[in-house]
Amino acid sequence: MKRYAIAGLTAMLLTPALPALAQNAARTAATELAEKAVATIQKVGVEQACKQFADPKAGYIQGDVYVVVQDMQCKMVCHPLLPKMNGKDMTELKDSNGKYFTQEMKKVAQSGKPGWVDYVWPNPTSKALEPKSAYIQRADEKYMVSVGIYDKK
Repeated sequence: MKRYAIAGLTAMLLTPALPALAQNAARTAATELAEKAVATIQKVGVEQACKQFADPKAGYIQGDVYVVVQDMQCKMVCHPLLPKMNGKDMTELKDSNGKYFTQEMKKVAQSGKPGWVDYVWPNPTSKALEPKSAYIQRADEKYMVSVGIYDKK
């Protein structure tokens, strides 16, 4: 009987921590995917890499998590889910709260250090506006790679 009580108590104590654990795992996965994408750009060049990023079988699209590449002037190089954005200037793009998040991404990329940018964006799976965090990493001095995750709180 005591064993069940301890298991129940453990479950009650861990349950509030599960969303945070899931979010940490999502951040780790986004970081790893961005690093893989940067390595791919460095290995095969941005044009070939973008073909891989858009191929659902290549592993760069994982549900609502995917790789996006912009140049350092915020021009979209490749967006696997919205290819109509490719070639467009994203400098003035704002989220639903009016935040110029691509300009923040550019600042992170220009710093030379990877980092996170938070904004609100439509989730392609749920179609709802949701808080999103994008991990930004510079590639070949010319490009910034971003991999975003939706906040699952």
